[in-house]
Amino acid sequence: MLHPSDRSALFANRQIVLSIAALTIQAIAAAYFVFDGIDDAVAQFRQGPDLELVMELLVALALLLSVMLGARQLRRSIEQSHRQAAALAVARGAMADLLNARFSEWKLSPAEAEVALFALKGATIAEIAAMRRAAEGTVRSQLSQVYTKAEVTSQSMLIAQFIEELI
Repeated sequence: MLHPSDRSALFANRQIVLSIAALTIQAIAAAYFVFDGIDDAVAQFRQGPDLELVMELLVALALLLSVMLGARQLRRSIEQSHRQAAALAVARGAMADLLNARFSEWKLSPAEAEVALFALKGATIAEIAAMRRAAEGTVRSQLSQVYTKAEVTSQSMLIAQFIEELI
């Protein structure tokens, strides 16, 4: 199963591909109209200026300009997306480092650390027990040990402790 951020990255990549495809189609259309207008202008040159031809050329150039502006905006969006992905990776790493540091500081056993992680993700005792294939009483006891070692009294206080450190 994909992580939510991986799903959003996949969606973003699809959006980028669709945007590039749309820009490519627009660029081809703009190039056609520009070249057609130039061809018409060369043919019309000897007969004098034609208002319709001038308008065609202006519209074709406007279309070409909009394609270039769209490409520039797409490039900026892609760069921003990359910056955000990098920041998210740093934040994930910082959170993982913080979890490891606190779990180590509190001297949590591997089982307690796993229970604490599920609790931090908002899972209930029943959900943690099901995921770990353990009895609810065992999970309740391990969670109680986590709370004691972390010097908190509830799941919300445990979560708040980490959020406070990150902020």
